[in-house]
Amino acid sequence: MKKIALHWQIMIGMLLGIVFGFIMTTISWGKGFTGDWIAPLGTIFVNLLKLIAVPLILASLIKGISDLKDISKFKKIGGRTIVIYILTTVIAITIGLLLVNALKPGNGITPETIEKLTTEYAGNSKISERIAEAGRQKQSGPLQFVVDMVPQNAIKAMSDNKMMLQVIFFAIFLGISMLLIKPEQSEPLKKFFDSLNDVVLKMVDLIMLSAPYAVFALLANVVVTSDDPDILLALLRYAGVVVFGLSLMIIFYCILVSVITKKSPFWFLKQISPAQLLAFSTSSSAATLPVTMERVEEHIGVDKEVSSFVLPVGATINMDGTSLYQAVASVFIMQVLWPEGLTFSNQITIVLTALLASIGSAAVPGAGMVMLVIVLEAIGFPSDKLPIGLALIFAVDRPLDMLRTTINVTGDATVSMIVAKSVGKLGEPKVKEWDDHYDAVK
Repeated sequence: MKKIALHWQIMIGMLLGIVFGFIMTTISWGKGFTGDWIAPLGTIFVNLLKLIAVPLILASLIKGISDLKDISKFKKIGGRTIVIYILTTVIAITIGLLLVNALKPGNGITPETIEKLTTEYAGNSKISERIAEAGRQKQSGPLQFVVDMVPQNAIKAMSDNKMMLQVIFFAIFLGISMLLIKPEQSEPLKKFFDSLNDVVLKMVDLIMLSAPYAVFALLANVVVTSDDPDILLALLRYAGVVVFGLSLMIIFYCILVSVITKKSPFWFLKQISPAQLLAFSTSSSAATLPVTMERVEEHIGVDKEVSSFVLPVGATINMDGTSLYQAVASVFIMQVLWPEGLTFSNQITIVLTALLASIGSAAVPGAGMVMLVIVLEAIGFPSDKLPIGLALIFAVDRPLDMLRTTINVTGDATVSMIVAKSVGKLGEPKVKEWDDHYDAVK
């Protein structure tokens, strides 16, 4: 498969995984076989990506900042990044609200379907966990998000991928401190992180050799563990509205790329497609981050000074796809269970709450439902109906999570291009292969 482009290899792996998964669902021992012998391959791949995420962020961000030579450049990059991320998130939420109010997917849900979904999912342990987690987040103070950014222990922060913002804070703090001492004093440390960055990027190249096989395993496992097809069919209108909104976000990103960066949107999608496909397979922006950084820097031409800040921050706080899903899911649940709550003021509250929740949410699978609970509670949704509301959408949450994570990653890449263009740091791609130095050491 070496002669086939990576994104085609991954797509072939995905398609074969889906077909294999459906075949396994028709065999009595198929689900057990897939869980025991196929799924672990995907888990190992995701673990490898998570393994290098923190070292890559640390090395890349410190290298990017220490290369600036001018703190004012970092302030410019940081300010523009945050503003653009907030704007794209607000646009995503608005698109979601407009679509769900216009198409009214909740009107197609019958009382029988509600009863079946409630019986199937309302007592689900995962739903209870999401509600409990949302309760913990809601109890925190208004500045808790800022407090959580500052680590007590840098080593402990690096040991948990959920503490990505703390790693980013430490890396920025260290990088700026390196700028404030004499170059000859910071040079040894700078060379260390430069070297670490190159090594970790080579690790990304090596891990990506197994990507087609890994996505085969991931998708096969998704298929064999999927829910009742009849329930999925009943929720098709709701899922269709979410997918339509996410498709509009892709078009929106392509317009931004074309108008602002003057690059072909088709070229952009082709270059970022391996990261998109991995985001779809893993449902995790954090796990996909090393691949996103490699594609954006080497294949699109965004300078490391920009990508090393914009992409890790984006994987943590920029969740356009998830925010659009919040808007559609919350209004859909209200259309079915609480139509009297569909007021203009509540929908404005949805915009603000979804924006704030997206900033504080973890870049891991399932975070979207925690955010949804926070949004529903913010508009006064009846607490006794909350488990039923989550049960309504739980059956299709995983496939929609895969799609919205793809949008999140695409949004991160788009913003990195826009910021790089605005500060003159968008250059020509410089692709490195895993075997560039292999002949010298084999």
